[in-house]
Amino acid sequence: LSYLHRFPFDVLKIDRSFIRNLGVEKEGTEIVRSILFLAQRLDKVVIAEGVETEAQLAWLREAGCPYAQGYLFAKPLPPEEVEGYLAGVAGYVPFRLSAVESNSR
Repeated sequence: LSYLHRFPFDVLKIDRSFIRNLGVEKEGTEIVRSILFLAQRLDKVVIAEGVETEAQLAWLREAGCPYAQGYLFAKPLPPEEVEGYLAGVAGYVPFRLSAVESNSR
């Protein structure tokens, strides 16, 4: 938690290990709920990684998570295939779509 205070950041990603058992494992679920609460209070963007089921997506929406990524939406694609993929699913947008850049490698 000391990193939250020492390092500037704009985006907080919730690891898929927490998302996997969302709504099933009490402790992990409460950690995700707390991350969302903290991010909202600090005015930070939150992205849930590893969303694979509609149930996970529904829980995250209800909890106020604005962004998600995972196999529920698409498998990882090379950049040159993204436009074609999005054109094919233009009628189905279950969540807000947005590009997020990362400085980490």
